[in-house]
Amino acid sequence: MPPPCRAVPAAVKVEIWSDVVCPWCHIGKRRFEAALARFPHRDAVEVEWKAFELDPGARSAGAGDPVSPTGYAERLAKKYGTSVAGGQQMTDHMTQQAAVEGLDFRFDRAVRANTFDAHQVIHLAAERGVQDAVKERLLTAYFSQGEAVGDRETLVRLAAEAGLDGDEVRAALEDQRYAGAVRADEAEAGSLGISGVPFFVVDRKYGVNGAQSADALLEVLERAWAERSPLISVSSDGAVCGPDGCSV
Repeated sequence: MPPPCRAVPAAVKVEIWSDVVCPWCHIGKRRFEAALARFPHRDAVEVEWKAFELDPGARSAGAGDPVSPTGYAERLAKKYGTSVAGGQQMTDHMTQQAAVEGLDFRFDRAVRANTFDAHQVIHLAAERGVQDAVKERLLTAYFSQGEAVGDRETLVRLAAEAGLDGDEVRAALEDQRYAGAVRADEAEAGSLGISGVPFFVVDRKYGVNGAQSADALLEVLERAWAERSPLISVSSDGAVCGPDGCSV
């Protein structure tokens, strides 16, 4: 028997639970992208965005509805039991952190949204190979452009801008085609003990909670790459078929 030969190890898989109305999720995405840009094996990293709703009971405002410039700060104040001024300090801090990553947060434009449908669109985008582009479009739309990402027609337009077919998006939302997939993501988050986002799961071995620095995320990628376990082939002389034909 010929000596064993090692196959090329599989790609590193990164699953990221997040929400499109989560400011630290957008900041975390930029930091992860910065880490990935410095990772020598970035072409061998598979990224999958998973659904997480910060406020499943949120009621969506419609496109064109009036927006209060202090509305986001007021919601934070109510959630954390502080003053509106305290809520504003939180938004100012997040705006500053976002600016460091090249993001222009405009909380004064933010339109309240239920994100269940947005997550369904992101699942459709995964099947069409444009998940990251759609995720990015929805984050930017919410945090920088004051778009109503809880409004279905707005979602259709934004998704089309990011590469999806608008008619397919509309049909998928009408029949709630990916509702089960979104619920499965959320149930999986619960089983993994994920209670806050962003949360990065690398090769189902490492969990990174929160918008960590690019350096920290890069370190995890490097560790996961070094610890991959390639398959070991115990024979190399069997008959096989490949793209160029079959052995005879």
